[in-house]
Amino acid sequence: MMVGNLFATQNTPLRSEPVKPEHPQYNAAEHIAPSTAADPYLRPAFSRQDRLRRLAWQICWLVLYRTSPRPLHGWRSFLLRSFGATMGPHCHFYPGSRIWAPWHLCCADQVTAADGAEIYNPAPLTLGSHAILSQGAYLCGATHDYDDPAFPLQAYAMTVGAYAWICARASVAPGVTVGEGAVLGLGSVATRALEPWTVYAGSPAGRVRERTKRHEVADA
Repeated sequence: MMVGNLFATQNTPLRSEPVKPEHPQYNAAEHIAPSTAADPYLRPAFSRQDRLRRLAWQICWLVLYRTSPRPLHGWRSFLLRSFGATMGPHCHFYPGSRIWAPWHLCCADQVTAADGAEIYNPAPLTLGSHAILSQGAYLCGATHDYDDPAFPLQAYAMTVGAYAWICARASVAPGVTVGEGAVLGLGSVATRALEPWTVYAGSPAGRVRERTKRHEVADA
């Protein structure tokens, strides 16, 4: 299992204007009726059917996924597939990894999610071949429209390219694309797209250098 050991040493500005993603895949304001609650902050972000589906998955995660022996990667892939995930061969999802919605997860071959890695994916999220999420890595697929008084949840489709590495405790913001072979250093925060075969570090993440390209990725 790969360990996050690239330090976020890049000098970055203390302040940076936040990047607001465009074109959400899901906007709660378009799916949840205002009549559900007078106070918009009390309205659910998702339908009852979706919430029941996530409840079933959480029970499965608690009883069968989290408690499974570490070497049983095939078993955890089976559980994820049972809830709608697309899992390529030889994926290594460790028992401490968290996936919010398996039915929105699409993995190519040999994808790794270490213990503590978390995939928050209310919208489709794709992980390319040999992509790695180290311990505590966080892929955040949703935010809220803070300019709307109702503060609705908005979810974005995301892609982590083949051979990309999200190091330990690093985070990827909603709607950000991680290019093929990109590296996001330890504890870094990606708020903008990461270019292919480039190393980034810092918060917000800045370019450190190019990464040597040692793999050829076949076209899908």
